[in-house]
Amino acid sequence: MMPSERSTPKNFSQYPRVIALLTNPRNQRKVVAVAVVALASACTKAATPVKPPVTVSVATAEIGNAPYVVHANGLVEPAQSVAVQSQVGGVLTKVRFKEGDEVRAGQILFEIDPRPFKAALDQALAVQARDEANAAALQRDADRYASLVLKDFVTKSQADQTAGQAAAAKSLVAADRAQVENARFNFENATIAAPITGKTGVLFVKQGNLVKPGSNPPLVVINQIHPIDVHFTVPDRELPLVQKYSDGKKKLRVIVTPRGVASAEEGELNMLDNGVDTTTGTVTLKAQFLNAAGHLWPGQFVAVDVQVYVQENAVLVPTSSVQTGQDGQFVFIVTAEKTAVVRPVTAGLVVGDRTVIEKGIDAGMVVVTDGQSRLTPNAKVEVAQPAPAAKAARNPGGAP
Repeated sequence: MMPSERSTPKNFSQYPRVIALLTNPRNQRKVVAVAVVALASACTKAATPVKPPVTVSVATAEIGNAPYVVHANGLVEPAQSVAVQSQVGGVLTKVRFKEGDEVRAGQILFEIDPRPFKAALDQALAVQARDEANAAALQRDADRYASLVLKDFVTKSQADQTAGQAAAAKSLVAADRAQVENARFNFENATIAAPITGKTGVLFVKQGNLVKPGSNPPLVVINQIHPIDVHFTVPDRELPLVQKYSDGKKKLRVIVTPRGVASAEEGELNMLDNGVDTTTGTVTLKAQFLNAAGHLWPGQFVAVDVQVYVQENAVLVPTSSVQTGQDGQFVFIVTAEKTAVVRPVTAGLVVGDRTVIEKGIDAGMVVVTDGQSRLTPNAKVEVAQPAPAAKAARNPGGAP
């Protein structure tokens, strides 16, 4: 249909060339075709671009055991430590060990000049023998006077006097025996033995020096390192669990790792202090280790892990898969259709690089461990392939 003058805008008359084109019969077909194409293009909606799948890393939720571990810093200390000192004074004549040696309980370590002590012992023995002989004679006199007084050959006063002299002599012998024991003690302690089995340290007093009883520094310090102890502190909030699981025949398992040593040492908790330190809010614990290899050394700082209990048959996922949002914790699981679905979860213990999932997913489900920041609910995903293993390097000499 030709456009009428009534439908033409008032200002359309300003374009006579356009009017001429529209009113020309030869151009009407072209105008209609162009209008139809424009109308079809306007009615067609723009196609929504398809988003490419998001590349993610995944892992499978597994069933395993999850130990509840309390971490702390500990200090190694000897099970026993003895500062060896002399109990008598004299010249140190012999040292029968080398610094750093392992010694056994009862092993001779030092010898002090015994001659003064031997002389004192001999003198005490001689005095004792003299007084014992005198006491025996007086006792015989007392016995005779006791029988004579019954026959009125001697007076009662004479009999009592001889009995008193015999009793005094007997007491003197008892004092002599004490003197002998003291002299023998001094003589025996001129030879100093190791009181415990352990490792000796620095020798503070060399041979030829004069030693005195209770002198400082001691002759040497012996530390028992087989077994050895580690003491450490834990927050008082962990105390109820430690008390609960250590109150029984089975002791708690403790693992310590010294600095610079790859292998850890395993021992048992053997002491829980009887009070909480109010200044730090911590309680002191002590564990004992066999230390067969000698990795633990007195005064050494170690990392301590106390295994309080084990949660068995728990659902474990990599910790990196657990995310935290406004509504709590969640994970992305990958369905069989390669779609990422959000699952709210309740996370529990953290065991190394894995976390226990108390509720939300089951074992066998595939969870996203990397790439969550690019994901949206129900987004398509593509699982990243693991990187190929690098070829083994050749030997420096060039031989394969």
